[in-house]
Amino acid sequence: MENMVNFDRLFGGIYKGKKVVLTGHSGFKGSWMAKWMEAMGAEVHGFSLPAPSVPNHLACINLKIHQQFGDIRNLQEITSFISSVQPDIVFHLAAQALVRQSYIDPIEIYSTNVMGTLNLLEACRKTASVKAIVVISSDKCYDNREWIWGYRENDPMGGFDPYSASKGCTELLTNSYRNSFFNVHDFGSKHSVLLGSGRAGNVIGGGDWAADRLIPDIVRAASQNKSVFIRNPLATRPWQHVLEPLSGYLTLGWRLLEGKAEYADGWNFGPSGDSNLTVDEVVNLSQNYWDKVQIEYSKNPGDAHEANLLMLDCSKANKLLHWKPVWGIDETISKTISWYKDFYTSNQVDTMNDIEEYVLHAKTKQIVWVK
Repeated sequence: MENMVNFDRLFGGIYKGKKVVLTGHSGFKGSWMAKWMEAMGAEVHGFSLPAPSVPNHLACINLKIHQQFGDIRNLQEITSFISSVQPDIVFHLAAQALVRQSYIDPIEIYSTNVMGTLNLLEACRKTASVKAIVVISSDKCYDNREWIWGYRENDPMGGFDPYSASKGCTELLTNSYRNSFFNVHDFGSKHSVLLGSGRAGNVIGGGDWAADRLIPDIVRAASQNKSVFIRNPLATRPWQHVLEPLSGYLTLGWRLLEGKAEYADGWNFGPSGDSNLTVDEVVNLSQNYWDKVQIEYSKNPGDAHEANLLMLDCSKANKLLHWKPVWGIDETISKTISWYKDFYTSNQVDTMNDIEEYVLHAKTKQIVWVK
C-alpha cells in the first residue's frame, strides 16, 4: 500500500523540504501530525512537554524528527527555539486539553492555552523566516447556547468552564494579532506572515491515552476486561477521526504558504452531520469492533459542568477551502477501536497504515489536497 501513496505530492507538494515547527508534537494530535508531515518530506521540528501518559503515541511511532522538550509558557525558551529553527511555517498544537482538569487547575489552563499562545506568536513575530502560522483551537471556543445548529466562525467566543473559556481567549488573542501585527491588508508590504486558526470537535483515533476521554476510557477498560463508567450518555458531539482535522490544518497551511491572504482567518473542521452522535451511541458502535467493550452508567451529582450539545457548521471550509471529511462515523469508530485492539492484543501499531488508507480514500473522493 505504501507504494500507492505519493506523499510528497499531497497538498500541492508544498511541505516537501519545508522547515516546520510543530508545538505539542508529543500529544495525541501532534504526534499524528508529526508522522504525516515526516512522510511528506517536511523537516519537522517538534517543541513540547514530554508525552503526557504511559503508554503514549509518540513512543509507538518511531519518529525521525528534530525534537526539543520545553514549556510553551517560557517566553525565552520558545523564542530561542523558533529563532534557532528559522521555520517556514508553525503549527501551534501545544495546549492543556482536558475540561475536567481545568476545574482542578485553572491557572495551568489559562497560562498554557492563552499565555503559551501569546509567547508563540511573539516568538514568530521576531523571526523573519516565518511565512505562515496555524493556531489550533477547539469547538469549545464558542459561547455554547446548547442549541441544535452548528456554530459558525463568526459566532461569539465564550466558554462556561475554564478550558472552554481559555480557547475562546486564544481565538480572541489570535484575531488580535491578525489585526494588529499580521493584518492581511499590510501583507507583502509591512509584513510577510499569514495567520490562521483551526477549530475541531471531538477527535478520536489510536494512541490517545489521556484521562477523562471517552475512547481512552473505553479501551483501557476493555484491555483489562472491565466495564467503562459513562457519566453523560446523552451528550452529543461531532465525532471525527484525528486525520480529519489534521487534513484541514494542513490544507489551511498549504494556502497560507502560497501567500493567499484571503485564507488568513478562523476555520471550522468537523465531520458530516451523521457523525453527531451521543456518547451512548459511540459506545454501542465501539462494541461492534471489540467484544470486550462493556459499559456501566455512573452519574455523580457533583460532577463538573460539561456541554451537552455542541456541533460545528463547516460550510466555510467546505466552500472556500474545498476541504471535506473523508471517513464517515462507522469508519471512524472502526479504525479507532481496531487500532487499540491491535495494540493490546498483538502489540501492533496501525498509525502509518491508517494514514495511507485515509489518503487513498480521499483520492477516491477527489478531495482537493490529494489531487
